[in-house]
Amino acid sequence: MHPALTRCPVCRNELTVTRLHCSSCETVVEGRFTAGHFANLTSEQLDFILTFVRVEGRLNRMETELGLSYPTIRNRLHEIIRALGYEPGKDEAPDVTDEKRRAVLEELDAGKISADDAMRFLRGEES
Repeated sequence: MHPALTRCPVCRNELTVTRLHCSSCETVVEGRFTAGHFANLTSEQLDFILTFVRVEGRLNRMETELGLSYPTIRNRLHEIIRALGYEPGKDEAPDVTDEKRRAVLEELDAGKISADDAMRFLRGEES
């Protein structure tokens, strides 16, 4: 069986699923259904995700499995993240240099700032 089309072959607009059919009991369900988060990914991207899950997200194992370099694997993962509508690294903690971290901890230790203030500084909420 072929995977369902998600884009119109003529204009490339998103297709809407409107009918589902059970070949076992002949039940038909009609309406408007979403194709899901992964419907717009290419077959290569879906294969990548399946491999990623199978190796439990270990990028070093992905390198071995796919015969690709770490940077190539990261780039492909970022492409998939973008295709799903997210921006890679957006939810990561801000870069806090060791020097800044040490200075904040020294101020906390000296009683110059509160623990809450220290946490805000380290999360990058204040500079």
